[in-house]
Amino acid sequence: MRAIRTASAALLVTAAVALSAPAALAGDDPGADPGTGRNITSFGFSVTPRTVAPGGTVTLTSDGCEVSSVTVTSGIFDTVTLTEGRPGTATVDIDAKAGAEYEIAFDCKGERGTTTLTVAHGTAPPPAPVTPHPPQPPHKGVKAGFGGSTGSDALGTAELAAGGVLIAAAAGTVVVLTRRRGRTGGRP
Repeated sequence: MRAIRTASAALLVTAAVALSAPAALAGDDPGADPGTGRNITSFGFSVTPRTVAPGGTVTLTSDGCEVSSVTVTSGIFDTVTLTEGRPGTATVDIDAKAGAEYEIAFDCKGERGTTTLTVAHGTAPPPAPVTPHPPQPPHKGVKAGFGGSTGSDALGTAELAAGGVLIAAAAGTVVVLTRRRGRTGGRP
């Protein structure tokens, strides 16, 4: 009988913790998306092409960063600063190891996102002529938050109160079980 009560209390505590804590993604990297292996960040970033020959050029893009510049670093090209959401280019070192994958890191106000770049065999084709693009306003991204929602998807007072009651009940159960265990000296 005691095992059933303990299991019920454990289930309540688990439910309360699951409802009150943010979900964590599985994987080696705490910010990695398990489907793609890429980081999930509050801003977007990319490297094109994803495979390049030594001496080749890649285009680096970032959008949604709230500051005016994003710093891009890697062991196979010089540091690049992307300004106001505009793309930038980097030339891969001529002595980059063919067949190797290198990490490319994008830094937006201290938040870091990474992706990889593969170095192909062979040499890079001659660079294409650069065509100037008119400046475009930066994309500021989505602002997420709790307040101000009035739609049907918003949490109402009743839902918040129910969640608080569940958490309080779980905490009370833990206290009661801890006191009982203390009185019985840890015996079942």
